[in-house]
Amino acid sequence: MKGRIYVVGGFQQGLSFITPAVEEYDPKTDAWRERAPLPGGLHHTGIGVVNDRIYVIGGFEHSVLSIWSPLTSVYEYDPAADRWTARKPMPTPRGALAVAVLDGKLHAVGGYNREGNTAAHEVYDPVTDTWSTRTPMPTARDHHAAAAVGGRLYAIGGRLNRQYSQNLSVAEEYDPATDRWTRKADLPTARSGITAAVVGERIYVFGGEAVAGTFNENEAYHPASNSWTTQAPMPTARLGMGSAVVDGRIFVLSGGPTPGGSFSNANEMFTPPTR
Repeated sequence: MKGRIYVVGGFQQGLSFITPAVEEYDPKTDAWRERAPLPGGLHHTGIGVVNDRIYVIGGFEHSVLSIWSPLTSVYEYDPAADRWTARKPMPTPRGALAVAVLDGKLHAVGGYNREGNTAAHEVYDPVTDTWSTRTPMPTARDHHAAAAVGGRLYAIGGRLNRQYSQNLSVAEEYDPATDRWTRKADLPTARSGITAAVVGERIYVFGGEAVAGTFNENEAYHPASNSWTTQAPMPTARLGMGSAVVDGRIFVLSGGPTPGGSFSNANEMFTPPTR
């Protein structure tokens, strides 16, 4: 996003537990500013960027009885105009899904709906404002990560039925040319509430939570060799954070330091090794 990072929605401390807030970070000046908020408070959304637009897909909102009411909503943000626009809803309502951009389209995989985990794999085309259905993930899950490298989509880690006592190490690769999923080498540390970012030919997976606590793990997957390597851990162990890449450096932001409902304003930068 032209060298800027955006933190969108989520949980916050205080009476307004679910926030529509949007904040923009400039790594060059190390400064933050507020931007136009989401139309409503959302959490556990999927987010992707296409053609300098941010797309916020699905997630949960507060209903009368629960803060885990799954959504089909799609919102597009134009940073130049500082404006949000509603786009065509996703076919399957879900939150705690994962989104990655492949060939200019947003692939929304997995998540949690009103009944449990879904393996749904639905693809949004911002140009035509349309959705299409692809082969579902082999492993239905939530709180996982997704990333795209070399024309393939990868779904990594996560949990079953929103329970971090049921973490997964599963990594699965999707080939859009064949519309087929393949099991790949497992994530070394089973975890959920993670974030992933791509630099070069590697996917870096950060953080997460389990019954015993939060993770500071940083493990990198190399698709060409189908192998994982351990990288420098995060200074602050946390879950539920976001990540973004600017000039080859990965910024890992916010999250929570203890399992469940906790909060952090941490902003830590990782510089991957030169390959």
